[in-house]
Amino acid sequence: MTIVDKARYFATAAHAAVGQKRKYDGADYIVHPSRVADIVKQYGGTEQMIAAAYLHDVVEDTNVDMDTIRGMFGSVVASLVDDLTDVSCSYDGNRATRKSIDAQHTADASADAQFIKCADIIDNSWDIAENDPSFWKVYQREMSRLLDEMVRVKGTDIYNKARASVES
Repeated sequence: MTIVDKARYFATAAHAAVGQKRKYDGADYIVHPSRVADIVKQYGGTEQMIAAAYLHDVVEDTNVDMDTIRGMFGSVVASLVDDLTDVSCSYDGNRATRKSIDAQHTADASADAQFIKCADIIDNSWDIAENDPSFWKVYQREMSRLLDEMVRVKGTDIYNKARASVES
């Protein structure tokens, strides 16, 4: 089994174990990480990046911790997942404060993690714009600011696509 297959199966099971579904259509949550992984692959991401794309929400949204990711997928994938995992907590303040903390974390992330985050933004933009017009305006502002911070991928094809997805 490849690392990508292993990540897909693991993420599917982890999200299902907590009963996580997509917000707008009730589909199994793995639909989103799968689309992010497909975008990463389409833009030339490595096997480790594609695996991390499948796993990018596992630590935030399930009972899986970083030690488990590191043990199962190695330090490269674990580092990417760590870079993609929000670090703010509810007690850090209001949404703007939390998003600022998370944006700094993303700004400090590796180029490969920022690449995956662009894929995440692309997929979420499509979903939110179509299903939640009132939140779409908030999301556009937040992601536009976040993209400003992602200097390690600025000017790449995937960055440009992410930028276009929040400006449409």
